[in-house]
Amino acid sequence: MLETLGVLLYAPWIYLVVVLFILLDVFVPVLPSGAVVVTAATIAGGTAMDVAGLPAPNPGAHLPQLALLMLCAATASFLGDLCAYRLALHGGRRFDTAIARSRRLSSAQVRLGSALARGGGSLVVLARFAPAGRAVVSIGAGATRRRAKDFLPWSALAAVVWTCYSVGIGYLGGQILGASWISTGLSLVALAVAGAVAVRLLRPAPAQPAPATA
Repeated sequence: MLETLGVLLYAPWIYLVVVLFILLDVFVPVLPSGAVVVTAATIAGGTAMDVAGLPAPNPGAHLPQLALLMLCAATASFLGDLCAYRLALHGGRRFDTAIARSRRLSSAQVRLGSALARGGGSLVVLARFAPAGRAVVSIGAGATRRRAKDFLPWSALAAVVWTCYSVGIGYLGGQILGASWISTGLSLVALAVAGAVAVRLLRPAPAQPAPATA
C-alpha cells in the first residue's frame, strides 16, 4: 500500500492525478480535487526525506515541482469549466435534470442561485471556493446561454485564484511543518474555511421588511 501511494505522490504521476481529478470534479463534485492539490503542494513544500516515510518509486524520483503543479491545476480547472459550459450550452435541459437528481448540486444551486443571478464576475471567482460551486456556475452559465466572453475570462481568473490559494496553503504547510499528514490536514482545514466563507458571502442579503403604511 505504501509503495503504491509513494508511486502516485512522486512526479510525474502526481501531475496526471491532479489533472484528472480537477477535470472531472466539475461533473462529479464529490471528487476531492482540492484535497489532491493541497496534498501535492504539501509534498512539493517538503523534502524527499520527510514525506511521511513514503518510499520513492526509484532512487532518481523527484518531488512535484511547484510551478508545474500550479500550471497543471489552473489549466485543468479552466478546461473543465469550458467543457461543462459548452456541454450545457448545447443541452441545457438535460443538465438541469442532472442537477435536480444530485442532492449535492441541488443544494448548491439553492445556496448560490440567487447570488449568481445578480451577475458579476467576482461571484464566479468566489463560487469557485464553495462546495459544488464550480459545477453550478459552469453548467448554469451554459444552460442560461451566457456569452462566452462574459463567463470564460472570469472562469480563467477563478482557476488561477483557486490554484494559487490551494497550492499556496499546501506549500506553506510543507515548508513550515514538513510534508506530513499534520501539515496536509491543517492545509485542508484552511481550504475548507475558505469554502465556508465563500458560501456565507454568496448568501443573499435578508429581505428588508416593507415599511408600514399609515
